[in-house]
Amino acid sequence: MVDEGRIEKTFILKSREIADKLVELMQDVSEEYLDLSHRIIEIAKKNLPYKLDDYLYVALTDHLSFAISRHNNGIDLKNPLLWEIRKYYRQEFQTAVQALDIIEKEAGVRLQEDEAASIALHLVNSQMSGENMESAVQVTQMVDDILTIVRYYFKLTLDEQSVSYERFLTHLPFFAIRLTNEEKEQEPPDLFLYEQVKNKYQSAYKCAERISDYINKEHDWTISENEKMYLTLHIQRVTSRQSM
Repeated sequence: MVDEGRIEKTFILKSREIADKLVELMQDVSEEYLDLSHRIIEIAKKNLPYKLDDYLYVALTDHLSFAISRHNNGIDLKNPLLWEIRKYYRQEFQTAVQALDIIEKEAGVRLQEDEAASIALHLVNSQMSGENMESAVQVTQMVDDILTIVRYYFKLTLDEQSVSYERFLTHLPFFAIRLTNEEKEQEPPDLFLYEQVKNKYQSAYKCAERISDYINKEHDWTISENEKMYLTLHIQRVTSRQSM
């Protein structure tokens, strides 16, 4: 029996399976890492516009334990996606930088920005309600590839300070997440609007088709008419000086 008077915090997870995994993890990991995760997740909930999956408590606690242990042993790993994550997931990355401050204050170690990128990936992955970090990495790589296709197709440098670029950058991760989750299209395409967009913005549409070909070739996924139409509109906005 546990003396309820000595209980400082209670964690309640909806999923019994996730709760069991957390209990299993805590057999090998100090509770200080769970406390760090809890503090970071509370900040993330305030900063980010989407709901975080409960598995984040398990994944982040495990990651922090390993990362701090490695650092204390003089091993700091480089994150090859640091640049992309800092650029494409700005809210998550800024939250992760705040996490580094919390870790430094509570654990007495200052982890490198590469670890902020890794923490940000856990936050990105959490919105997918999954346990596989490979999904977040795959989404990040896909976003980078799509932006590269747009740049090369139009032979231009995108204005990263523009509102259109921000809109496009917001759209792409969720577009990629829908593909990686293999979600089926729920609403039928508006074929009239689709044809209008296709005919009015021919260059943007051809670029969207090139992106569709890339996704089909590299990931064996087929983009729906609706997704292709939205892509076309975003590409038109981000590559045109005219306001829409």
